[in-house]
Amino acid sequence: MAVAQKGAITFGLVYIPVDLYAAVQDNNIRFNQLDRESHRRVRYKKIVEGEDRELAQKDIIKGYEYEKGKYVVITDDEMESIKTEKDRSIQILQFTNQCSIPPIYYNRPYYVVGQKGGEKAYQVLCRAMQESGKVAIGKTVMGQTETMLTLIPTDHGLLLVTMFYYDEVKEVPRETARPEIGKPEMDMAMKLIQSMDQPYETEKYHDEFQQRLRDLIAQKVEGQEVAAPKKSKEGHITDLMEALSASLE
Repeated sequence: MAVAQKGAITFGLVYIPVDLYAAVQDNNIRFNQLDRESHRRVRYKKIVEGEDRELAQKDIIKGYEYEKGKYVVITDDEMESIKTEKDRSIQILQFTNQCSIPPIYYNRPYYVVGQKGGEKAYQVLCRAMQESGKVAIGKTVMGQTETMLTLIPTDHGLLLVTMFYYDEVKEVPRETARPEIGKPEMDMAMKLIQSMDQPYETEKYHDEFQQRLRDLIAQKVEGQEVAAPKKSKEGHITDLMEALSASLE
């Protein structure tokens, strides 16, 4: 597995060298775009505006438009030059209870693996966080962006989850109406929840739609006729108490 980023965890005067590895992967099927008539691939060219000249990736640089039609060029070396040692490390800013972090702020997880020479400090930090029941809030620079993050202790080590900033999270578009709820509805809803309560088993679930899509592709490749799935005869029950009662049964 390739290292996504090398760095170090810092808090106080403690320095723990670590590597970050992407913790998730995208398993979705990817489609190519084709011409409807010829079924040939549709490809996109990078051309200079106002010219019919195609560019290779090595000929493309970054530019910021500070006025209409005027750009200042920023190189990768210049971007690296403004990074401080703090930017290259994972700075722990505070410790807190995980329940105090709204889930909407979580973004992408990474495994944090201690580098050679920092294993003991890594284990001390992970164990101390586990026993105190705390997670760490910090930040680091990933690519061109300073990113907020949470370090979460697990039995396998530290997990880093990147976070959105406050101004990146949109407001709720509208509040849901809150009608009066009676005790019978609540009692039955609680019974339904209790009847479905069980430990979460990660291996139990998989992407069923992707599997059906793979089967569809296999059938098409073999020249088989694709049959439409049978529609479910089950209708939705509009009465809440009736729906809860039927669900429990």
